[in-house]
Amino acid sequence: MSNKSQQWNPHLWPPFTQVSTSTPPQRVISGDGALLLRDGAPPLIDAISSWWVTLHGHTHPYISSAISKQTEELEQVIFADFTHPQAEKLAARLSHVTGLERLFFSDNGSTAVEVALKIACQWWKNRCEPRHQLIAFQGAYHGDTFGAMALGERTLFNAPFEDMLFPVRRLPWPDTWWGDDNLEKKEKVVLSELEQSLETPTAAVILEPLVQGAGGMSMVRPEFLQKVEKRIQEAGALLIADEVLTGFGRCGSLFAFQRAGIKPNLIALSKGLTGGFLPMGVTMASEEIFSAFIGEAPHLTLWHGHSFTGNPLGCAAANASLDLLEANPEQYQKFESRHIAHLHIIAKHPRVKRIRVTGTIAAFDLDVEGPSGYLNTAGKTIKAIAMQNGVFLRPLGNVVYLLPPLCLNNSQLEQCYSAIEKGLDML
Repeated sequence: MSNKSQQWNPHLWPPFTQVSTSTPPQRVISGDGALLLRDGAPPLIDAISSWWVTLHGHTHPYISSAISKQTEELEQVIFADFTHPQAEKLAARLSHVTGLERLFFSDNGSTAVEVALKIACQWWKNRCEPRHQLIAFQGAYHGDTFGAMALGERTLFNAPFEDMLFPVRRLPWPDTWWGDDNLEKKEKVVLSELEQSLETPTAAVILEPLVQGAGGMSMVRPEFLQKVEKRIQEAGALLIADEVLTGFGRCGSLFAFQRAGIKPNLIALSKGLTGGFLPMGVTMASEEIFSAFIGEAPHLTLWHGHSFTGNPLGCAAANASLDLLEANPEQYQKFESRHIAHLHIIAKHPRVKRIRVTGTIAAFDLDVEGPSGYLNTAGKTIKAIAMQNGVFLRPLGNVVYLLPPLCLNNSQLEQCYSAIEKGLDML
């Protein structure tokens, strides 16, 4: 590898990175499908979709072409005074597939969650029935802006801001895995706590349907979420689905809430929305919610917006990505079975425990010493050995996971699991 690619850039501030204890980032010069092409080093399989955004693969020609064509027509326009064909097309399509009639554009997953939160809280106020309690789940991650931080698990990541975050009622997350024999008991405890919590008038309950991502790829049963939804409906609260990670085929259905068999009132979307090409966030809301913001009184208005709201290039990318998903649904519908064949083999390794899989996402915990969670260093060993074997992983502490682009072929998937096994043998 060239020296140039091993040096810290004197002007860049990398995310989630302690420079004093980390290895300098490598230089990627291009991407091709599931591969990252490095400066002076062999290609890497991008087994985590570059932080879960690259849905169809890098530089997909269909999406690239759609963006290029849109640059020749309209690159940006203020969305408070104008609309445009790509935004109208995307809104109609997402309304159709989610069952929620209204779309609000923002910039990323965190802001999509913030918008959902503001809509939920203001909806009650607009109805002259203010509710203040918000309910979230332990282990959740909803973003890094202040409202999203408050909703998420209180951790090292947001500790400096603890005294600035609003209170949230937090419930256990009854995650499960292969061979879990305590599942029904865990779910029963959570549902009981939820019922008690909902005795206090609640504005909204927010959850990541089926899979908590940054919280450790922690997975729950659809049946549990259906019982959660029932209790929320009975309490008259709103249900917010944070599908920033789980949306667009990641969980084996187009959206995770569909596989879970629930229907949220609000949905936050981002990451795979544009196929990973451009930053964009979307919050979907029901017509019932939207109608409470209509009236002559200024205070009824949702006073929120972003400079690049409804950006035409992002909308073009999102429409192109939806085209690909609609043309090849079997890519995400059948990915889970591809994982399972390999997971049965890796399950025999003594360092592997708590295997779980949902759609394109496969994960397990490392059976190692030290604290569980993000600060466990065992994942770094797996990451380094996988890199030496042509696979890019980014374990969440002692949680190893695969979340590859849909274009990953069987040979590349086998290489991913082979690299993981080699890492396991070195622990």
